[in-house]
Amino acid sequence: MTSNETKGLWLGFLGVFIFALTLPATRLATGTVDAPQLSPWFVTWGRAALAGLLSIAYLLITRSPQPARAQRGPLLLSLAGNVVGYPLLLGWALRHVTASHAAVITALLPLATAAAAAWLMHQRARLGFWVFAALGSGLVAVYSVLRAAQMGHGFGLTWADTLLLGAVVAASLGYVAGAKVTASLGAEKVISWVCVMALPITLPGAWLTWPEQAIAPAAWLALLYVGVFSMWVGFFAWFRGLSLGGPLRVSQMQLLQPFISIVAAVPLLGESLDAMTLGFALLVVLTVFIGRRMANAPATR
Repeated sequence: MTSNETKGLWLGFLGVFIFALTLPATRLATGTVDAPQLSPWFVTWGRAALAGLLSIAYLLITRSPQPARAQRGPLLLSLAGNVVGYPLLLGWALRHVTASHAAVITALLPLATAAAAAWLMHQRARLGFWVFAALGSGLVAVYSVLRAAQMGHGFGLTWADTLLLGAVVAASLGYVAGAKVTASLGAEKVISWVCVMALPITLPGAWLTWPEQAIAPAAWLALLYVGVFSMWVGFFAWFRGLSLGGPLRVSQMQLLQPFISIVAAVPLLGESLDAMTLGFALLVVLTVFIGRRMANAPATR
């Protein structure tokens, strides 16, 4: 393995680690139903506004040209999915479920992204990919039903699980839209332009939803984390890692993300590790691993 490949793997791991802490940090920022902190609306607008202001400085320093007309459509779709849809749905869901619970559901994101790419970019995948995509979705549904019954919410999907699945769909569509212009625009510049284009929405949104009640310092620190790192710095490490180490090798680091989220929630939120959550996370990650390998192998007649 060359030095660039090794550096790429470490940068890829750093990006995954940053993204994995998004779940416990978001729950810390929003609080729970019984002890609410920052509104999920404010967290959504605030984190994107922070990233947008940093992006302005970066784009000015690098003297980046404005996106071409043909690039703005995919950037707007990425904005809708990654700036608004994913963080907003995730924030509301995390008021009702633990970060460990959310980690199992969002473990489907790599598989959902591959499915979105197959749909939007007209890429063909083997039948086995769709079989494992359905299997992974089924595992998530079973976990959600069992967890709801365990918590006394009845035998069925909870509203929070529906929000989490919506967050997965929003993020996957946003990722694929951003990927469509990455080759021409540059990976780091994609997320920066997305955040800058969102500023006319995120800055007024943050001002209008500014909290009126006292907020714990930990919630403000968590917002700072998701704004600076989850929304911005993490993408720099992740995209640079993919470039140096190769997408096929580095992208496998994503399989570690749900486990990092589950483990990090223990010291940050006081959550406990339980066998059912870890077991289902392992099974979902296994289906993602096999399914993604099949997604990269187009079917032949």
